[in-house]
Amino acid sequence: MVQWAQKIGPHSAQLFERMVADKPHPEMGYRGCLGVIRLAGKYSHARLEGAAERALLTGACRYRSIESILKNSLEQQSLPSSSAPPPPPPKPHDNIRDTEYFE
Repeated sequence: MVQWAQKIGPHSAQLFERMVADKPHPEMGYRGCLGVIRLAGKYSHARLEGAAERALLTGACRYRSIESILKNSLEQQSLPSSSAPPPPPPKPHDNIRDTEYFE
């Protein structure tokens, strides 16, 4: 199955390896891999490769996750960067108490 996934792309091959490795017995991961192979008949290879990349980045390496990514076209959207600055603290307000209030 991994050889078939390599025809799609490197992320697909990594996804299949991860799906099989995450299960206690490799045979348990075959069913999810077969489901992804079925999805390849419905979606293009480029979309499937994009979904595999997104799944690997987010840690959602399951058939249902791949199906959801493809159904909602999430592979075409960029992931929010983790290096984004944190949101600014709330503006001072009379109803907001700080640590001094509770001492």
